[in-house]
Amino acid sequence: MTIHVYTQKEQVQGHFGDGEIVESKPIGFPHEGSVVKRVGPLFYWAWAKSLKTFEIPLHPHSGFEILSYVLSGTVGHRDTLGNLQEVTTGGVQIMQTGSGAHHAEELGKDTEMFQIWFEPHLAKSTKLPPTYNQYNHEEFPSDEVDGVQVKRIIGKAAPIQLITDSLMSDITIPRGQSYSLSLPAGYAHCVVVVSGTGTISEEGNEAAGFKTANKSDFVVISAEDSSTAVYHASADAPLRLVLIQVPTEVDYPLYRK
Repeated sequence: MTIHVYTQKEQVQGHFGDGEIVESKPIGFPHEGSVVKRVGPLFYWAWAKSLKTFEIPLHPHSGFEILSYVLSGTVGHRDTLGNLQEVTTGGVQIMQTGSGAHHAEELGKDTEMFQIWFEPHLAKSTKLPPTYNQYNHEEFPSDEVDGVQVKRIIGKAAPIQLITDSLMSDITIPRGQSYSLSLPAGYAHCVVVVSGTGTISEEGNEAAGFKTANKSDFVVISAEDSSTAVYHASADAPLRLVLIQVPTEVDYPLYRK
């Protein structure tokens, strides 16, 4: 198992308008010089924060599966498919952009959200009709085991299943406690620390050491063989993680960054 931690200083910084929306990007667009170019079919990940209400005007997308996860606040959506919607804290907007659509997003003042792009087989996905769906926080199943809360966003046990091979969860680990999660061979955990501080290690291989992760860090964990990652919260605060699992390799050509 390999564990890499990328601090906010190593992530791409961006903005919209005159800085009404600011972004840190664990994975940036091709021209942005991101340290992490992609992880398998995980193409793009931005953490956006709005300083005032601001709309990103209509712009086109095709092929990619684009997920917006609202950490706090409100995100409005309108598109050329006829949708006019708003989602609040804990909710998700998902566009499977298919053969193409235009959409606009409006972030309310002090909103924080992730926008994440997944890359299916573009030669196939661009032949499908575009779709838009949204889900409120209450529609996602949440499990609690020994105080650890796991909200399931993408996967068989969640309301969202993508064409792209992927799982996504929002995990909160109480202070001083640990959470273990299996990592299949050939897959990666891609993790953004939303809040708190903790350590990450491989179960049964403590001699390899622990990696510390702080708020806003981006962590990429990969394994050639099946293994288990252990996430441990520090004693002073809970550790909240948004975790995406994707394969490190796929059997179709990926967009050349």
